[in-house]
Amino acid sequence: MDALPREWLERLPKTDLHVHLDGSVRPETMIELAREFGRPLPAWEPDELADRMHVKDARNLSEYLKGFETTLSVMQTAEALERIAYELAEDAARENVRYLEVRYSPILHTEEGLPLEETVDAPLRGLYRAEREFGIRTGLIVCGLRHLEPDTTLRLAELAVAFKDRGVIAFDLAGPEHGYPAREHRAAFELVAAERMAITVHAGEAAGPESVQQALIDCHANRIGHGTRLFEDPELVGYCKDRRIPIEICLTSNVQTHAVEGFGTHPLRYYYDEGLVVTLNTDNHLMSATTVTEEYWRAHRHLGFGWDELCEIAIMGFESAFLPHEEKAALIEEVRGEIDRILA
Repeated sequence: MDALPREWLERLPKTDLHVHLDGSVRPETMIELAREFGRPLPAWEPDELADRMHVKDARNLSEYLKGFETTLSVMQTAEALERIAYELAEDAARENVRYLEVRYSPILHTEEGLPLEETVDAPLRGLYRAEREFGIRTGLIVCGLRHLEPDTTLRLAELAVAFKDRGVIAFDLAGPEHGYPAREHRAAFELVAAERMAITVHAGEAAGPESVQQALIDCHANRIGHGTRLFEDPELVGYCKDRRIPIEICLTSNVQTHAVEGFGTHPLRYYYDEGLVVTLNTDNHLMSATTVTEEYWRAHRHLGFGWDELCEIAIMGFESAFLPHEEKAALIEEVRGEIDRILA
């Protein structure tokens, strides 16, 4: 198969539905904030810091997550949160990401006394400013954390509900899977579902398909984050296919955490060929040293996806967005026209 021009993938209108705020900080910004707050860093030159923060070969998901301690240390003020959210949206807009959903856990940004409500208001201000300046559409997803007490997850769910229609579009459950079943946090998801908010859950990344089943049944998930091991249960694959449950694929981070052996063995191709709804996402710009364009490029080079298939995946990203139907339909119509013009 001849390689596609990378420029086509850069110009392709895209979504990023699964990206963590605290895993996507610019190295230059980390250095500035660390100097301002007196925080230690593993390196003080941007390229070297980027290389040190890049998780090249974690033994597992838990090891991959260790780098977040460093980024979180400089994300404890409203100004820092606003700036980092703004810059993430700016970086996404530069590669023609037209719709961006940013996720994070507000509780992790209160270590120095920042009020919980301000941990939400601040990134929303950054995203709104980016929308005005760069024409990108954005939404914010609040994450509960599996390894924290269910009462904390419930508190975060209440926070997400409080910001419903104010920029928070969904609720998520992230963190290490092993030993922390999603069903223990059922009360939080019952609350969110009762408020008719969207739900996405990290599942089937470090644990097997039973993790995906819990996300769908116990947590009312509308989308699945990663779903890398979903293929191990063909019946559950059919369930997701029949109900059009989107799978938020993050190729690079799945290789880094050894959720898969390599890009060529990732189940994305199987999922697509089976007719599942799949989307391509970055997970973490910094730790994974990636972009949305790079994720499409790797799908092309390692899994044989052609132009038409990648365009279909791009459209599925927009179809899977947590947007009102009318806004989504208008955006998809606009995007289809833009895709047609790439090869005109």
